[in-house]
Amino acid sequence: MTLLVLAFVILLIIGMPVAFVVGLAGVAFFASTPDLPFSIVVQRIVAQTQSYSFLAVPFFIFAGTLMNESGITQRILQFASALTRRMWGGVAQVSVIMSTMMGGISGSATADAAMETRLLGPEMQKRGYNKGYIVAVNSLTAMITATIPPSLGLIIYGFVGEVSIGRLFAAGIVPGILMMLFLMATVTITCKRNQFDVPNKELPRITLSEFLVNLRNSIWALIFPVILIVGIRFGFFTPSEAGAFCIVYAILIGAFIYRELTWKKFWNAMKTAVIDTAAVMLLITMSGPFSYAVTYCRLPQALANLIFGITNQPQLLMIIILVWLFFLGMFLDSNVNFLLLTPIFLPMVQKVGFDPVHFGILMATIVTMGVFTPPVGSAIYPVCAILDCPVDEYTKSAMPFFIAIFLEMLLLVFVPNLVMFLPNLFYGTVG
Repeated sequence: MTLLVLAFVILLIIGMPVAFVVGLAGVAFFASTPDLPFSIVVQRIVAQTQSYSFLAVPFFIFAGTLMNESGITQRILQFASALTRRMWGGVAQVSVIMSTMMGGISGSATADAAMETRLLGPEMQKRGYNKGYIVAVNSLTAMITATIPPSLGLIIYGFVGEVSIGRLFAAGIVPGILMMLFLMATVTITCKRNQFDVPNKELPRITLSEFLVNLRNSIWALIFPVILIVGIRFGFFTPSEAGAFCIVYAILIGAFIYRELTWKKFWNAMKTAVIDTAAVMLLITMSGPFSYAVTYCRLPQALANLIFGITNQPQLLMIIILVWLFFLGMFLDSNVNFLLLTPIFLPMVQKVGFDPVHFGILMATIVTMGVFTPPVGSAIYPVCAILDCPVDEYTKSAMPFFIAIFLEMLLLVFVPNLVMFLPNLFYGTVG
């Protein structure tokens, strides 16, 4: 166990890609454990790919890239801009609303943060926002995509923890909308305090006809999560088949409704999807030996004994686990955390009566927050690089948004029905 942890830490410190950090740490453990056949390393790597459920990962990635090429992003931007043009921090509010609407398209908070920073950053600079605030609002509002379906993190969590992906998708909608409201309120307060993007009251309010036109143009993105949840709930397709359906859906919208999906854009989307899928699948396969080593060393039981030694009060226990996940999320990619930490923490929360769907939504939010948290958060540096923004400037501007998200998390911990209402409505209560 010591060698497993030591190899993991050393490889992480020297900057090796995370997939190889996880894989080589697992190999080091097997090489130093004579009781275990070394052939298990290869078996566990291959076994990680032998899952029908994981077909959903490449399907949803490809569907998302197709939708980005189909013109949906620009229509969502127009709709969000019309809704927020008389608000404090109008362009920052656009970022919040876009992240909510784009959750069903990008499926990745990091990709959403980078896209919105490129898209909205120049206009925000013209309106007087400082660089730190621009990166903060576009990064932390992108966390909404962690729960709005089809979140890749929820798919991986559902596979590893054997939790219904349909229930997870349904559970993510209310927390996603709730986070949108918390962050919009934060944007209003911070923009008033800093006098960013003062609203122009001479601009006309959005009319009903304008609202309906923009809604019609964006409707294909907005109904996407609903189609997924309803389709899975009523047995029209499994989560994996839903991913294949989404590819067909994206092609039909891009080619025949918006008529913007050309062969060139199709091939660009395919190349992007292949690269993204390869990165995710490398993480998944390399986690196999590491996960086996963690289980063999009985780390979940040891950690459970440690935490239960502090308290067995359910809500307090959940808060302690979320703090652990937050700090671990600062060092590892969120998908790696789902693969490695779900088997450790899920049995613990179930032992004290928390629903695995409830925990999945909380975990998706907190580990995604970790990748946007300095000084280690892996998503921060590429997004800051887009605007050449110093990390300390980002950190200062991000604090109100971190506080808002923590408050929302506490609300979800103590009021579980906010998470469980829709899955219980669609699928019925469990147990």
